[in-house]
Amino acid sequence: MLDKLKALKKAIEKVVDQAKDAAGLEQVEIEYLGRKGKLTALLKGVADLAEQDRPKVGALANQIKREVQQLLEVKKRALAGGQFSVLGETEREDVTEPGIRPPEGHLHIVTQAIREITQIFSNIGFMRTRYPEVDWDWYAFESLNMPPDHPARDEWETFFVDAPISKKGKMVLTPHTSNGQVRELERHELPVRMISIGRCYRRQSDITHVPMFHQFEGLYVDKQVSISHLRGVLDYFAKEFFGSGRTTRLRPHHFPFTEPSFEIDISCGICGGTGVGKDKQKCRVCKSGWLELGGAGMVHPNVLKAGGVDPKKYSGFAFGWGIERTYMMKEGIQIDDVRTPYKNDLRFLKQF
Repeated sequence: MLDKLKALKKAIEKVVDQAKDAAGLEQVEIEYLGRKGKLTALLKGVADLAEQDRPKVGALANQIKREVQQLLEVKKRALAGGQFSVLGETEREDVTEPGIRPPEGHLHIVTQAIREITQIFSNIGFMRTRYPEVDWDWYAFESLNMPPDHPARDEWETFFVDAPISKKGKMVLTPHTSNGQVRELERHELPVRMISIGRCYRRQSDITHVPMFHQFEGLYVDKQVSISHLRGVLDYFAKEFFGSGRTTRLRPHHFPFTEPSFEIDISCGICGGTGVGKDKQKCRVCKSGWLELGGAGMVHPNVLKAGGVDPKKYSGFAFGWGIERTYMMKEGIQIDDVRTPYKNDLRFLKQF
């Protein structure tokens, strides 16, 4: 048995030396050291040996197995080194050659607009804030001087949340960022000069409306604030954001939370303010040369009271516009459907 073990070791050494690659070496290991290998088969005969001979045979078998495993490991490293050496000769690369730059994404156009608007108002002292997108009826409607029968409080206009009713009314998905007005006043840190930007939700969908959109809410409350201050801020924003080629106008309107109130319009960037499209038909975006951006006005005394502010000492103005609609009217932007930015069409998004 001892002679057979020594002969098997020599046979293994020979085939290991002849192995040309890692696959051949693996086959040798399986053939000789595997569970059904030649060494295992040879050791099955140990049971037939005399009891005094078994320790010598077992010790030699273990020694041979260790030595063969070491031999296999040395051969593996040698083959690996030779393989990489060949690769270095056959697959040389010029490391000085410029690589192929992977494609890079960029900010969505709505995010770009939000950042630009934030910076414009920051330049005149407005601080960026953000308030809940799911809020109570009190902040979204009641505190803003909206009567219970106001159309905006109808389920066909606003998304109501299936949640328990609290002292502040039902829970809604905020239809406007105006819910932040009274929340900001409740902090009692006057004067207030805020710009609140967030998502809003309404049951509308057409070329100028989407169910989820972004809005920015401006609020300025201080002593002796007048309409002149409001007009100055609006003109400044129009000049900075839309460019000198666009014009704005204020139209008297009615909002429950401002008095007096105005609609803010800007000349259409699609038809150039003419109201006529490229097909010589009525412009499908504005219809008349003007596009409504949003509302503005002097903060209603009832809103100031709801926020704990004395309307006899303080006054203020507020305005709120949709981000998407505002961006549509930006100089040089030709977007005729507010839903387009959300269609995930890279051919469109890569242009901005």
